[in-house]
Formats: sequence, C-alpha cells, structure tokens
Amino acid sequence: MSKIVFSDVHKTFDSGLHVLNSISLNIKSGESHIILGQSGCGKSVLLKCLLGIFDIDSGDITVDEISVKDRKKSNEYLRKFSILFQGNALFDSMTILENVIFSASQVNKNKFECRNIAEEKLLAVGLEDSVFNLYPAEISGGMQKRAALARAIAIEPEILLFDEPTSGLDPVTGGMICNLLKDTIEYLGVTALTITHDLKVAAFLADRVSVLNKGCVVWTGCTEEMEDCHSDFVKNFYHASNAISK
Repeated sequence: MSKIVFSDVHKTFDSGLHVLNSISLNIKSGESHIILGQSGCGKSVLLKCLLGIFDIDSGDITVDEISVKDRKKSNEYLRKFSILFQGNALFDSMTILENVIFSASQVNKNKFECRNIAEEKLLAVGLEDSVFNLYPAEISGGMQKRAALARAIAIEPEILLFDEPTSGLDPVTGGMICNLLKDTIEYLGVTALTITHDLKVAAFLADRVSVLNKGCVVWTGCTEEMEDCHSDFVKNFYHASNAISK
C-alpha cells in the first residue's frame, strides 16, 4: 500500500533554476526509503516540497491520498510527519527534557502525560536521566542527535523524515546513530524517508533507494543492485562512494 506518492513533480525557482524535473516516486507504507545523491541534486528541495514549505509548480504529492495542495486538510497532512533535522534544531534555552516535552505538548495538552512521554522517549533512544536537565550545549553531538530523535518521535508520527542524519558525526557515533534509527523505525513501525549522500547510511537503513541527479530520479532499487544497474551515473556514484570509504 502506498504511503507517499510523488506524481510528475516539477519545481523551478524564481531565478529560473529548474530543481526538480518530473519526479515520480511511490513510497510504501512501513518502508524505509532513501533519497540518495550528490550535494545540489535536489534532495532537500524534494523534502521541503513534501512538507509544503515550497510550493510545487506542477504534478502532485500525496500522503494517504491527501494532497499537499489541499489547504483544508493541511493540518491532517502535516500531522503525519516528524523530522530529524541535520542540525538537530534543539532549543538552546531549554533543557533536553524540556525540548522533548515541548514536542509532546503539540499533540497532548496534559502536562503530566507530556513529561512521562518525554522521559520514556529519551530513555528509548539511550539517554540516561542524568542528562535530562542539561542544555544542548552541555552534551555531545551524538547525544544531541539522540535528544532530537526523542523529540521527533514524541508526537508518535506515521512518517519519520531524516535529513542527513549522520552529518557532522564521527564514524563511530554515526554508526551508533544509524543503528538507533534502524531500531526506531522497526520499533515504531513507521514509514521512513531519509535524504543523504552517504552510501553506507543508505545501505544500512534502506529497503529501497532512489538516486537523484540534476533533479531527476535516475534509478530506484536496492543498494545491492546499484553496481550492476543500467545507469552509468548510479554505477559511478556507487564506485566513487566505495573508493572514498576505503
């Protein structure tokens, strides 16, 4: 069953830059789908169009058959999502616990329940209660990423969006976060959509991968099939990524 459908989506900025060109994707319910590509290929714009931050020029994007263009159902549409931002986007003036309570309060007005939810989610992502009352600047980047994930899942979304989830992390911490994301996706049973340029992240998290190049989807399949696929761009991307990682 389809969860997210991009149908012939186009997006051009006022400068005349054509960023998305006839994007068509079908993301299944419960699937972990990766949008893979180089910097500037349109990954972030695609995510912003999905969230309605950018209006699309033509085509459509639907979630559970609700269109991103349907303003009457925009709250119902957006309520399905939660996002783990590349820069974590934690509130510096709030403690770690307060950050997650704030998220939970968007869908639950009971302060006691929000605190319980926040504590539960923070423990679920591997943070100990000794950090709950610390501020983001007082904990490591890896801990900040865990706290941001706890905040993202506190609203119990149907779809989790991950924006370059391991960016800025060392390889060991990045690997730990990948394991955590995979466990979270499976535990919650959500649909996940991740944008990344990192083939290792894609190989670890993805049920399927869609590769973008110059605003076009040039290939969709499993990472194991990339080396022998019909697209020269995808094969070159695969070999270059593996060469860098060695």
